[in-house]
Amino acid sequence: MASPVRLLIVGPQGSGKGTQGVRIAEAFGIPVVSTGDVFRANVAEGTELGLQVKEVIDAGQLVSDELTSRIVRDRLSKEDAADGFLLDGYPRNLAQVMHLDEFLEGRDEHLGAVLALVVPRDESIERLRARAIDQGRADDTEEVIANRLAIYESETAPILGVYGTRGLVDEIDGVGTLDEVTERIFAALEARGLAPSAAASA
Repeated sequence: MASPVRLLIVGPQGSGKGTQGVRIAEAFGIPVVSTGDVFRANVAEGTELGLQVKEVIDAGQLVSDELTSRIVRDRLSKEDAADGFLLDGYPRNLAQVMHLDEFLEGRDEHLGAVLALVVPRDESIERLRARAIDQGRADDTEEVIANRLAIYESETAPILGVYGTRGLVDEIDGVGTLDEVTERIFAALEARGLAPSAAASA
């Protein structure tokens, strides 16, 4: 039985982390735990946590770090995450890093690697503009996109400093074809002794 693989993928909007996250998870046979997906699932199922999230969102407010962390902890406690998981979109700031640390330490678990997709700001903006046009999202103006990237740079990027001091961060060049970026990710993971099992990747 292979050891559980617990990963975190981080990158600015437009870095391709959602697509790469799915590829990694499929190769390792682990679930992607995306904050947005977990929120939506809880709201759709009408869980107690989901009702709390709906109330906050309906009021036009942001979901607090504490509530976000409770929902992610609940998801990571499910049976399918026992053999590992890939986190996407959480933790998104230093407070959530502390919450995740407490949760994992309480279970005697730890992250195996933090994959940081590095994409120049101009490239991210160009990709997001192209996506907005492709999906007909008129509200994704250049100003809105720039604001999202600024929030990432001020709130989320600092978590890489914390994980960097723990020797967990692998910076991945996020520019290139999907396959090229995927190959770089797997090369970095293999360098850490984290290779997909033949069964999961078959």
